[in-house]
Amino acid sequence: MAKQVYWLSDAEWRRIELLLPRGCKGAHRVDDRCVISGIVHMLKSGSSWRDCPEGYGRYTTVYNRFNRWSRQGIWTDIVYALTGSTGMYGSMSVDSGYVKAHRSAAGAKGAFNNPIGRSRGGQTTKFHALTDDIGRPLAISITPGNMVGARGLIGMVRNPRRLLADRAYDARSLRDELAARRIKAVIPPNPTRKHPHRDDKTAYKGRNVIEWMFCRLKDFRRIATRYDKRADIFLSAILLAAAITWWIN
Repeated sequence: MAKQVYWLSDAEWRRIELLLPRGCKGAHRVDDRCVISGIVHMLKSGSSWRDCPEGYGRYTTVYNRFNRWSRQGIWTDIVYALTGSTGMYGSMSVDSGYVKAHRSAAGAKGAFNNPIGRSRGGQTTKFHALTDDIGRPLAISITPGNMVGARGLIGMVRNPRRLLADRAYDARSLRDELAARRIKAVIPPNPTRKHPHRDDKTAYKGRNVIEWMFCRLKDFRRIATRYDKRADIFLSAILLAAAITWWIN
């Protein structure tokens, strides 16, 4: 029985084609549409790159182009080119999710630059996301599993009117930064606060869209579990999945 494979549709390809590098030549260069379809298939399946179906070309071609464009920041450029034309934002939501790091993800050179940290879940990487009011990811970063990274994301996008977050983000430093940017903080107060802030429960109901976003990204098996040693490769996988799932369709 033939393997079920993924192919970029004509509509998806039109959205992404103009954002790809130009002038790439080779004696027997495999078509970009074929290779990117192969990359997405491998992110969905979670298989070893050696198991890439032959219909996409040699597995080394598929992986090497994904690797090379990760180093060059091509996937990052594509995502932020797609998200940069959405105009003003009414609300944004911020949250983070843990990803279990497989043992094959350990041992990279310069391991301190390949965020894997120890948390209650063991060796994990945490990826942080900022989404618009319908759950489309606008900014993504990764850190070791025992760190937080909300403030770095906020500086990557235009200011929204409101920022929605759960009570884990109820920190004075974050609230002060949001106030300085004239962003309303919709964050439930931590129960340990002696003088809790007022909570906009109606606006907070919109935060569930970011939970849906994390669930959809983790449908890609190479994101639900981290196998990659290098941080840029793993982050590129998340960015490409975000682009395909939320911005190109």
